[in-house]
Amino acid sequence: MAKKKLYALDFDGVICDSAVETGITGWKVATQLWQDMPADTPTNIIDQFRQVRPVMETGYEAILIIRLLFEGLTPEKLLNDFTGSINALIEHENLEIDQLKALFGETRDHWINRNLDEWVEMNPLFDNISSKLQQLDPQQCYIITTKQERFVSHILDANELTLPPEQIFGLDRKLSKQQILADLLSIHPKHTILFVEDRLPTLENVIGDERLADIELFFADWGYNTQQDKLAATTLAVTIISLAGFSSL
Repeated sequence: MAKKKLYALDFDGVICDSAVETGITGWKVATQLWQDMPADTPTNIIDQFRQVRPVMETGYEAILIIRLLFEGLTPEKLLNDFTGSINALIEHENLEIDQLKALFGETRDHWINRNLDEWVEMNPLFDNISSKLQQLDPQQCYIITTKQERFVSHILDANELTLPPEQIFGLDRKLSKQQILADLLSIHPKHTILFVEDRLPTLENVIGDERLADIELFFADWGYNTQQDKLAATTLAVTIISLAGFSSL
């Protein structure tokens, strides 16, 4: 008898196209840290941010990406040396990562409190995602993300999608995605776990974890990844899927 499926889904880049909102929130925070930045976000900076988005892992990094783009660093250079560029800025400006995370969350909260409809509009779901999630039993679905959980809940609620809070694993839990998946395997031994992720390094980390050998891995080609990522994914033990493929998964 086939095992019942359990879906473990990344959020940004799989369910939600949050790039514009993330870039604008990063800009809003950056204007608080650097006085030479104008209040209004230039469209060209957001366009450049979307190009760099595939290498961003956690929301607070948007602040640093935006600042570097404003200073004139090209998306190509950022993509080629993301970690080095980010760390150099943190060191040069004596920034604290925990403070950046807090500022990023607080700025989002302020935007939500001021204009929830506008904020949600900047976080559209990818095509057909809503209908797919509505087809699933809520008990079959977990969100595993580096986004703070309250923001995931806001977006799901706005799209009339219901998921128990205990099935949303976000930044607040301070757990790696590998650990969350290992815990799900332990809790649901009679299920086949399908992990859908758009970030290739995350999938590589899962492949390298012996505890997770039984999880079926899916690379979301519609998400925040580059052509180089797509090519590299063909050599890994993952299934590359499109949005249409996800709808029938």
